[in-house]
Amino acid sequence: MRSRLAAMTVVTALVLGTSAACGSGDGSSDAGGGTIHVLVYGDAGNKVEKQIVDTFNKTSKVKAVLDTIPGADYQQKLQTVINTSRAPDVFFNWGGGSIQPFVKAGLLLPLDDFIAKDPGLKDNFLPSVFNSAVVDGKPYGVPMRGTQPVLLFHNKKVLADAGLTPPKTWDELLAAVQALKAKGITPISLGGGDQWPTLMWFEYLYDRIAGPGLFQKALGGDQEAWGSEDSRKALAAIRQLVDAGAFGSNFDSVKFTDGGSPALVAKGRAAFELMGSWYYSTQQDANPDFAKSGLGYTGFPSLSGGKGDAADVVGNTNNFYSVLKKSKHPEAAAAFLKLMYSDEFVKAQLSIGNLPTTTNTPDHLDLSASPAYSKDQYQMVKAAPSFQLSWDQAYPPSAMTPMHTAVQQFFNGALDADGFIKAMRALPTS
Repeated sequence: MRSRLAAMTVVTALVLGTSAACGSGDGSSDAGGGTIHVLVYGDAGNKVEKQIVDTFNKTSKVKAVLDTIPGADYQQKLQTVINTSRAPDVFFNWGGGSIQPFVKAGLLLPLDDFIAKDPGLKDNFLPSVFNSAVVDGKPYGVPMRGTQPVLLFHNKKVLADAGLTPPKTWDELLAAVQALKAKGITPISLGGGDQWPTLMWFEYLYDRIAGPGLFQKALGGDQEAWGSEDSRKALAAIRQLVDAGAFGSNFDSVKFTDGGSPALVAKGRAAFELMGSWYYSTQQDANPDFAKSGLGYTGFPSLSGGKGDAADVVGNTNNFYSVLKKSKHPEAAAAFLKLMYSDEFVKAQLSIGNLPTTTNTPDHLDLSASPAYSKDQYQMVKAAPSFQLSWDQAYPPSAMTPMHTAVQQFFNGALDADGFIKAMRALPTS
């Protein structure tokens, strides 16, 4: 499971036998009351979801109940309940391949009718983001939380003490690795035990070396793309970084989801961590003083001779709320989704370091937890020639485990380049 958001704080633990029961099961009409269950990924961002649920419940006869699943278990448990009587009415997802199987199984409600009644459910979001949850020409999700480009974060003091500045090029990053190792500091913190953080290094190096086209070809069914010369160059760059000792020797026993890898950076035991933009709220929640003054960030370094634009980003265009077709309270669900473009929602997300993709977001950037961070992130996303959706969300869920396994095994040396290429060619694309 690729848990993109910091799995630090769980507001309400989901008990599969009880709290995940679909709130629409009482059969009452919207006018007469009832409940809808809203299922989200459990982490530090839940404080905003709880706030929005409370706002909704102040005026709605149908009440929303917020359920959470701790991050590392979210995708697996969602798969377990989504086609049962315990399914939620509204649920958190990543769009793209993460919902494609649910659409094909006829489980999700197309949002055309909602949008016809309230065009703002589409028009109030950036088109490139909204379209990430369009499947077979129909919309199945409304953006929530914020856009999540992957950035290279760093501990400012650790770099300064080593006489370093944030690397702008691959060669500068390799040089920083050697300088930090000489000081007994792990250059790059990595939650390899979760597997998905390791994938981010593949996503960026493939983009910088091959450009976004290689992955798009592979996703479209051209599995030979994985065996191309550019693919092998990207794998060689990854091997170079690992063999240089950039990640230390224990990265497979460290996790992001339990706070391990972020703590290494916050405590000065590691210098860098490549992570989604939610890293700010992760550090703000666990290490607020460090987040305020010690945390730095930059884009991923450029590679000389690569085909990818240095301004390209990878990550998640946003998270989304989708609605189950069998919900008995669709009008309540539609009313709940309208709050995702409200000023309250935008301000609350900005306050924890998230960057909503609503058209009114620029009006409120000065109110964010870190205005400079939010503005830099917004400009980065706006200027990016390519915003590649995370590989394990672009592919269908059935590809996630074998993809993560191949990534981990190549990184730790259990697979060579040929083995990795073979594993990626075998991934299902639909």
